[in-house]
Amino acid sequence: MHGLYLTGVIINEIIAAVAIVHVLMDNRQPAKTMAWALVIFFVPVVGILLYVFFGINTRKERMMSQRSMDQLTKRSMLEFAEQHDLHLPEAYRQTIDLFVNQNMAMPFNNTKADIYTDGHSFFLELLHAIGQARHHIHIDMYIFADDALGNLVADALIDSSRRGVEVRVIYDDVGCWNVSHRFFERMREGGVDVRPFLPVRFPTFTGKVNYRNHRKIVVIDGRTGFIGGMNIALRYVKGTGTQAWRDTMVRITGGALYGLQRAFLVDWYFVDRTLISSRKYYPQPDGSVASACIAQIVTSSPIAPYPDIMQGYVRIILGARRYIYIETPYFLPTEPVLFALKTASVGGIDIRIIVPRHSDSRFVEWAGRSYLRNMVEAGVKIYMYTAGFMHSKLLVCDDSLATCGSTNVDFRSFENNFEGNAFFYDEETAMRFKQVFLADQERSVLFNDTAQGKQPNFMARLWESLIRLLSPVL
Repeated sequence: MHGLYLTGVIINEIIAAVAIVHVLMDNRQPAKTMAWALVIFFVPVVGILLYVFFGINTRKERMMSQRSMDQLTKRSMLEFAEQHDLHLPEAYRQTIDLFVNQNMAMPFNNTKADIYTDGHSFFLELLHAIGQARHHIHIDMYIFADDALGNLVADALIDSSRRGVEVRVIYDDVGCWNVSHRFFERMREGGVDVRPFLPVRFPTFTGKVNYRNHRKIVVIDGRTGFIGGMNIALRYVKGTGTQAWRDTMVRITGGALYGLQRAFLVDWYFVDRTLISSRKYYPQPDGSVASACIAQIVTSSPIAPYPDIMQGYVRIILGARRYIYIETPYFLPTEPVLFALKTASVGGIDIRIIVPRHSDSRFVEWAGRSYLRNMVEAGVKIYMYTAGFMHSKLLVCDDSLATCGSTNVDFRSFENNFEGNAFFYDEETAMRFKQVFLADQERSVLFNDTAQGKQPNFMARLWESLIRLLSPVL
């Protein structure tokens, strides 16, 4: 028995050593490498399982051919070439070029953005738009819940399908882990084409469970679209029961609909292997939208060569001249974003960040506190939102740029998730997002004035520091 025990120990140590070597050879950020190495070293069996399920890097994998991407993008490329009076703002030309070169995210003029800051107004508008659809409805959601609201939207989609409208829905398999198959089957029976994103099935789920489609995108008839932070679930209207839910969604009309449509159709090819690039999904603008706003729809994913949205954030932060305002439900920034925020703040830029006073994850809240204190030490103003759970994801810069979408300021959003954001280059649009931020700031308290902001005792600081080590894997 003793010999068998020793053999088992040796085998475990060999497996752990191999796993640590695999982590090292992946050449990812040192902080992330250290986090995984520590987990595997201190809890070998559990750590190895977690690494196999959540840590293996797929960024180098190629899941879509360049030819397919070119075909999916050619229509928006063509329309971009046909745009008239497209004058890119000089201050953001390099940011725009970054997204074009790495993400094929073309800038489009004549874009209009309408902002929704509560679920009541957004879902009423969404249901109205679904009811008005004549040709197609495309929905890409992380969560599509089997609750009163989810069933209301599902019924509206089934009704549209029966009217002859093409309806396609993508839902994330992990985001909807507690939704019954019967819920989606009912939509399929009603004529809705429903597909899960990277379905998690044993034993193939080990390379998929960590990489989730966190996007929230809707496109209707190629003329109306939505992007932001709201999933289709009742809590986005009624709150969690203990607190209200504060989120942001944007209705887009005009030029940038081409970028939003392209983002959905790329995902559709990913889940269905159906290449959709017909002109009927990219209708000619009707001319009713005349706006100075230029916008880009930017996506990021773990299989792209670079973390596109994170790189955009870094460039915007370091290029700011007066201020950067950010709202995010989770603040676990990657090293490049952390360094950029500190650098900008020390350089005299007014950096303000709003986070929820109480997170929906205790581990994320503990890990985030040390980052928040780092920000305060660098002169950043941290606000804790007190009127509910802050789930909004937006950034405003210098009264001239704003972005809103599904991207949180954390490792998971920047590096592991499939995300989507709209970037707006326009003073009037940026000022409206700024007013949203300032209204939320009025419902917040400074981090320093809360119990979380006080300097904790030694054991509390030690615990937060230990949990912070796990930030890259939370």
